[in-house]
Amino acid sequence: MRRSRCRSTAVWGFAVATLTFPLGQLVAQQQPHRDGLGNITFALAGDAIITRKLSVYSEPEFLEVRDLMRNATAAFVNAEMLFLDYDEPDVIPASQSGGTYMRAQPELLEDLKWMGVDLVSTANNHSLDYSFGGLRSNIKWLDEAGLVFAGTGENLAEARAPHYLETPGGRVALIAVSSSFADFNRAGPQRKDMRGRPGLSHLRVETTYHLPNDRFEQLRQLRSDMGLPGGAGSGDQLQMLGATFRRADSLRVTTVVNAQDLEEITAQVRDAKRQANWAIVSSHTHQGGENAADFLVQFAHAVIDAGADAFVGHGPHVLRAVEIYKGKPIFYSLGDFLMQNETVELQPWENYNGVRLGSDALPGEFYSARNEQGGGSFPAQARYWEAFVAVPQFRSGRLAQVDLYPITLGFGLDRPQRGRPLAAKGELARKIITKTQELSKPFGTVITFENGIGVIRIGGGS
Repeated sequence: MRRSRCRSTAVWGFAVATLTFPLGQLVAQQQPHRDGLGNITFALAGDAIITRKLSVYSEPEFLEVRDLMRNATAAFVNAEMLFLDYDEPDVIPASQSGGTYMRAQPELLEDLKWMGVDLVSTANNHSLDYSFGGLRSNIKWLDEAGLVFAGTGENLAEARAPHYLETPGGRVALIAVSSSFADFNRAGPQRKDMRGRPGLSHLRVETTYHLPNDRFEQLRQLRSDMGLPGGAGSGDQLQMLGATFRRADSLRVTTVVNAQDLEEITAQVRDAKRQANWAIVSSHTHQGGENAADFLVQFAHAVIDAGADAFVGHGPHVLRAVEIYKGKPIFYSLGDFLMQNETVELQPWENYNGVRLGSDALPGEFYSARNEQGGGSFPAQARYWEAFVAVPQFRSGRLAQVDLYPITLGFGLDRPQRGRPLAAKGELARKIITKTQELSKPFGTVITFENGIGVIRIGGGS
């Protein structure tokens, strides 16, 4: 009799509980799946141009960066290299590249993994340096290495699609695009009667040049005198050389994202959030230098509105602002993480010819000539060699804090030494964070310098 009453009480208690809580919530409370609790830490870094092994080095400052990447739940970089072998049959240099024809030995993917990297973007201005064959080879080697990548594919649908990483903190979706590319790099849509075109997930930008009346009329006359092609336009607007010019009160340039691209990419973000706990959107964007261009701000806000948990920008090889938008972090550019662009093993004829070197010239001569003719190029400016790794921490599904760990890639060192990240210390660390503070002020972001790193406390004025 007593046993029966206890059993009835237990059943009644369970029934009351199910009336109070949906069954799914009740089960989660009793036996939680920890990957759904909303706790995750990301390590997000910028452009990774790797040409040499990393695992042979052991400076404490270098291992500090490695451990920072390893200790995160998920670590991201932009892989601005094509991992391939030069003698693969379909690996042929394209007629133009993103600058250096980027290539790394496939074995170096193991060093990226040793560094803690498990998410990479492949959408950038080097995606087709070695034509379709190079793109396919890169995908093949990334797949074999087990790195999760996004941003390129056999057609536009594949290039746009999110790819997923399984972690103890939940499933992470990565979507990657590039706004900086030669037009032949764009992936093409597939039709039922025609295959798509391999390439990258593009983010096209529509630029309008606003001109005062006198300059607008000069341009109109110039177009007429030289017989330049362009649309008829209106009285206050004309098309010339693929650009739009508009009559205005002052001289300025405005940029907006192509509406079709924005619709397609945000649809992918919304769907990724149906399939994953977290979504990261990455954009390789040169335009704007140290300042985030109007279209990049528009795009970053749009993908956050669509459900992305973080936006990661890279491409100009310099730092840009950090913004906290609707409780989500936006990094407009994280600068460089690895910058070994002068020890790429080989370059094709086009690059030697571009610096007026003959057929007997060797790779080291090419890189030296390019630097001399370019006024020093990257090696001449410290800003290309100073960056940070961003570490946003989410707790119970909400952004709790963002830490910015300053790094130095060895400005002023000789070519064989510079290019890999070490933790920046002392005044150099303060300099990097101070620069980021200045860039971020227009977005209302408050960054404090504490114990050698930058700290953004959510709800603390940012």
